[in-house]
Amino acid sequence: MAPRSGGSAPTSGAPVDTPGRDGTPASVGPEFRLSLLLARHGGSTDARIREALTTSGVTPRHAIVLMHLDGGQVSQRDLGARLGVDPSVLVTLLNALEDRDLVRRRRDPTDRRRHIVEITEAGAAAATKLDAAIGRVEDELFADLTAQERDTLHSLLARVRTTLADACDGEADTDL
Repeated sequence: MAPRSGGSAPTSGAPVDTPGRDGTPASVGPEFRLSLLLARHGGSTDARIREALTTSGVTPRHAIVLMHLDGGQVSQRDLGARLGVDPSVLVTLLNALEDRDLVRRRRDPTDRRRHIVEITEAGAAAATKLDAAIGRVEDELFADLTAQERDTLHSLLARVRTTLADACDGEADTDL
């Protein structure tokens, strides 16, 4: 029996089913499939972050927008590119944040076609609280990892291809 498609055979230490006639593993247990492991931990992480943000009334996507804006004003087009979202999705996110007075959009005085997006004082205060809440979740999630292991995990995950564009151009999106 040939190996299952969609991935390579596990490396050292990964249990496999009985080898096929040609000596290759018949299958890999689901606990050793990286994509399934990421999906499980991703779902758990998402739930923890959403719970931590519940009192703020913003979603993880809103928090990411605020964190990007905390460094200063940016054009709406550049913000969309940083986030890797469709312009219509960005407008929906910004509308919700603007309705809560967390961001402000205005025309660029030098180019009336451009919109400048900036965080408000309330948005900056919210971003600080959101960052702290996410930090607490990360401290819980990664309590058993050293600082070096966290850095290594971050570096490896930043290289994982999660969009079609990543697969086409070979670059991972590290902004989100």
